[in-house]
Amino acid sequence: MPASTFDASGLRSTIEAFSRALADHREAINNLNVYPVPDGDTGTNMSLTLRSVCGELSDAGADADMASVCRAIAHGSLMGARGNSGVIMSQILRGFSGVVSAGTEIDGRIFADALAAAADGAYGAVGNPVEGTILTVVREASEAAVAVADGGADLVAVLHAARSEGGASLERTPTQLKVLADAGVVDAGGSGFLLFLDAALFVADGRPIPEPDVQAPPTFDPGRLEGADHERSIADLRYEVMFLLDAPDDTIAGFKAAWAKVGDSIVVVGGDGIFNCHIHCDDIGAAIECGIEVGRPHNIRVTDLLEELEAQREEDWVAAEIGDHEAKGDPVPTAVVAVAVGEGIVSILKSMGVHAVVTGGQSMNPSTADLVAAVESVPASEVVVLPNNKNIIPVAEQVDAQTSRTVHVVPTRTVAEGIASLMAYDPQTTAEANAANMAETAAGVVAGEVTQAVRESTSEAGPIAKGDWLGIRPEGICAVQSTMAEAAIELLDAILDRDHELLTIIAGEDADDDSTAQIEAWLDEHHSDVDVEIHDGGQPLYPYYFGLE
Repeated sequence: MPASTFDASGLRSTIEAFSRALADHREAINNLNVYPVPDGDTGTNMSLTLRSVCGELSDAGADADMASVCRAIAHGSLMGARGNSGVIMSQILRGFSGVVSAGTEIDGRIFADALAAAADGAYGAVGNPVEGTILTVVREASEAAVAVADGGADLVAVLHAARSEGGASLERTPTQLKVLADAGVVDAGGSGFLLFLDAALFVADGRPIPEPDVQAPPTFDPGRLEGADHERSIADLRYEVMFLLDAPDDTIAGFKAAWAKVGDSIVVVGGDGIFNCHIHCDDIGAAIECGIEVGRPHNIRVTDLLEELEAQREEDWVAAEIGDHEAKGDPVPTAVVAVAVGEGIVSILKSMGVHAVVTGGQSMNPSTADLVAAVESVPASEVVVLPNNKNIIPVAEQVDAQTSRTVHVVPTRTVAEGIASLMAYDPQTTAEANAANMAETAAGVVAGEVTQAVRESTSEAGPIAKGDWLGIRPEGICAVQSTMAEAAIELLDAILDRDHELLTIIAGEDADDDSTAQIEAWLDEHHSDVDVEIHDGGQPLYPYYFGLE
């Protein structure tokens, strides 16, 4: 029979059903994701956020009362929120649970009021609210819920009214946001939010949760964003920065005002001294410094939005978020944890003494929690971390404060630097001494890489067409060619000089024997005095990594 109210168990069941639905619909929601950044991760971020909530619910125990369930929902969503969509969803859940926590049951009146509070909280958390997004869908769904609750409707009727109007609101989003109309999709975040109402209807009325409609991602040109009043091109704001901020509540208004000068897509949620903060910006340091001015930023996560868009490697990113951290080796005073992807690269790192490898790299940024889990899995009281990517360095630097182990970070920006640094690793000395010696060795490496363009662009090396092969050195793109071999050779020509003695080539999964042979032939003709080592790394996206010593 339909339920007239939810107790604590019913609310828990709704959240758990919502989490399962998001996991099932993850790919479908990702394929809708074109705003605010077309990086195809909205479903993933919302699903990971709800996974954190379910973890808190599990810790609360099966017999937890309404107040305890609501505390778990609020805390789990705050601490586990990922990405713009996850942080907004966190505020929706926090606003909702804040209303229902005062009682022991949720009827139609309370559910409607809680949904209205969720909508108000979500709008308040976003620095520049945009209609045609999840904000619109939750607001219009809540307005329909309040209208029928005012007429005395019960819980099931309120849920049906909210879901019906929310669905209609979602269908209207392309008329409110041009980028959605151009791509031929509805809003991804709004689609994910409706699953919350679907889950509630499933628990209260036995209505089946809709099956996911997985379609191919829309063809989308990020350039369409340029010139719009409230939409910024991905080329304008390159990085997504997220962190937890310990700060007094009365400083947050000033913090948000300072952030408004740094970037946009600002979402700040929380209270009682802890906040989950999200921004898109160009200056990572400035975004973090704004937090330092009012409190203590921690659990910092940085994502390169341009690389994430180009890579479209979300499946690998998920593996990095939830994968196992296998640690091997005998107990030692100091162990090494490294970040890398590619079976061959992992084998190389472990052969050189690395105890645990966390899956990650460009477009696949592991979280602080991933690195902490790896650090705590190794047989040592002191640990050196090799981020092997510039965007992972700020995250790695948060690990020491989150574990009882002594952790030092060697700020390696590439796999080549990480591998070279291991030549100076001594497991019998301290992490501090190792970090200093390994950093000095890594600093002597000149790195380069080859990848393929996925869209038209420009560079100092000339115009870039989709499909061109790019040679990238630390200063930026220096080669644009029609074949990977030509791009690799032009790159090597730019970075090789008479001081270099050893060139390490790490071939990725897209490298081919003919291209590698052409590179070897060029080296033999022009730099026969340089020793060359070639390894099969198996890394995706980058057919060649180069390291010069």
